[in-house]
Amino acid sequence: MNMRADLIIVGAGMVGSTLALALEHSGLDILIVDGSPLSVSPFAAQAPFEPRVSALSMASQRILERLGAWQGIAARRACPYGEMHVWDGSGTGSIHFAAASVHADTLGHIVENRVVQDALLERLHDSQIGLLPGARLEQLRRSGDDWLLTLTDGRQLRAPLLVAADGANSAVRRLAGCATREWDYLHHAIVTSVRCERPHQATAWQRFTDDGPLAFLPLAGPADEHWCSIVWSTVPAEAERLMALDDEAFCVELGKAFESRLGKVLHADRRLCIPLRQRHAKRYVEPGLALIGDAAHTIHPLAGQGVNLGFLDAAVLAEVLLHAAARGENLAEERVLSRFERRRMPHNLAMMAAMEGFQRLFQADPLPLRLLRNVGLDLVDSQAEAKALFVRQALGLSGDLPELARA
Repeated sequence: MNMRADLIIVGAGMVGSTLALALEHSGLDILIVDGSPLSVSPFAAQAPFEPRVSALSMASQRILERLGAWQGIAARRACPYGEMHVWDGSGTGSIHFAAASVHADTLGHIVENRVVQDALLERLHDSQIGLLPGARLEQLRRSGDDWLLTLTDGRQLRAPLLVAADGANSAVRRLAGCATREWDYLHHAIVTSVRCERPHQATAWQRFTDDGPLAFLPLAGPADEHWCSIVWSTVPAEAERLMALDDEAFCVELGKAFESRLGKVLHADRRLCIPLRQRHAKRYVEPGLALIGDAAHTIHPLAGQGVNLGFLDAAVLAEVLLHAAARGENLAEERVLSRFERRRMPHNLAMMAAMEGFQRLFQADPLPLRLLRNVGLDLVDSQAEAKALFVRQALGLSGDLPELARA
């Protein structure tokens, strides 16, 4: 079976689905290809939390609201947070951020990735966008002015414009031969959901330990503010030791590492351990091809910014394509797609550099650097203007915003 479309998006995850919905009324014949069933999971308020969550910024919320997906998220569960406490476990430095400092209600929402995904899939199923579930890419090549995709079951797909939204291990990026710069952080992240003795106070907490950052992110339990999602970044040997502990011993270790800021850790759900690797494509585009989200860049989970960068990628690419279509341009031309790259690459690189800088600074052992970072944290904490700048960055409301993310 052969199928043809104007635009094929490989990957129906959060970022790929967002791009498709942003182009829903473009007049383009869009086909989303994904290896999963693309079915919406039944939701129960009492169900355990999914271990993977995202800290959605205000910019991401606006995008999702305008695409009609935020309603589905709010109907499931999302936890707004208005404050953030960050401190150095090896010293006395700390910093406190509050949404109120920039006259905002929240800094963002902690939402399970599955919840975001299902809300987007609901919208996709209600649209005229073509969905091809259970489809895995095996071969990719140029055929005239088109990309020709061959699936593992022999089906072939053809389109002049192809977007890779298939994640950090993108098959499209690999098969198209797109070069990347990448390196291993030599850290693993343990993620799970935990119940704490004290309520989380709608606050995101982050402690920098000697081995890496530990974050407690508030979750929206049914009439219960004692649940948090944790992201514990540490060296591989320590991660292996922690993963081998039984639940009770793990909770004790976690409580110690967190300095019992929320009292005892009473319960931990199933744990996942994820190797951390930074990756950045040297180019986001070539003729007829664009990379977005984790297919283009992966970032340390230090500030939960990964998916927010991906949502902005999707919104900017959609905006570039819509404006080009209105001018009658060929959407697959590299000069058109390069407008997306010029807008997004500097922002993504700046965020990656900032996260890398934080990571290296807080992993530094020399005493002068420890003193510097503690003094620096306290100094920034005393400067209202500087903190407000950080808050606006966290909200995603600075820089070259796409129309979907603007107020």
